[in-house]
Amino acid sequence: MLRYCNGVLISMMNGTTIVAVKKDNRIAVAGDGQITFGNATIMKNTAKKVRKIYNNNVIIGFAGSVADSITLAEILEEKLEQYSGNLKRASVELAKDWRRDKVLRKLEALLIAADRDNLLLISGNGEVIEPEEGVVAIGSGGNYALASGKALLKHSNLTAEEIAKESILIASSICVYTNDNITIESI
Repeated sequence: MLRYCNGVLISMMNGTTIVAVKKDNRIAVAGDGQITFGNATIMKNTAKKVRKIYNNNVIIGFAGSVADSITLAEILEEKLEQYSGNLKRASVELAKDWRRDKVLRKLEALLIAADRDNLLLISGNGEVIEPEEGVVAIGSGGNYALASGKALLKHSNLTAEEIAKESILIASSICVYTNDNITIESI
C-alpha cells in the first residue's frame, strides 16, 4: 500500500525500513534487517535490503516483496547499462516500463536509488521523485525514519551515514516491523 506524506510517496508495506540521506556531497542509504511474514512472525533478522549495483556506482534500497524488489533491482541495473550509468534516465525508463508492463505492474515494491549526484524514489505508479530536503524513506517504518532524518539533518552536525543509521535506530524503537540490524552503504 502506498500513500503520500508531505509530497513524498511512502510505502506502508510491512517488514522493512529504508532511509537515504544526502548531506555534504555524501549520500548514505540505510536499511534494517528484519523480514516479517504476515503480521506476527519475524522470519529473519539479518536481511540485506541495501546494496551497491552498477560497478558500485549506484546504491539501492528496497521495501516490499523480496522477489519483486530483486526483479526491479535487476531491471534498474539493465537500464543503467543501457543508458551509460545515467541514473535519472534509467529510473524514468524503469518507472515507465513498470507502469506499462502487465507483469511488472503487479510487483509490490519500492526502490530508493542514489549515485554521487542523485537521490531518487522510484515507484510502480510511475513516479520518480527527487526529495527536496535531502531525505527520503520507505517501508513500514518510513515515516519515523523520514521525520527523524529531517530533524537530524536540520539540527545536528552528524554525517549522512550517522543520520541514516540513527534514523533507522529511531524507527526500530517505534515500528514493530523494523529492527536495529542495520546495513549502510554510502557514496
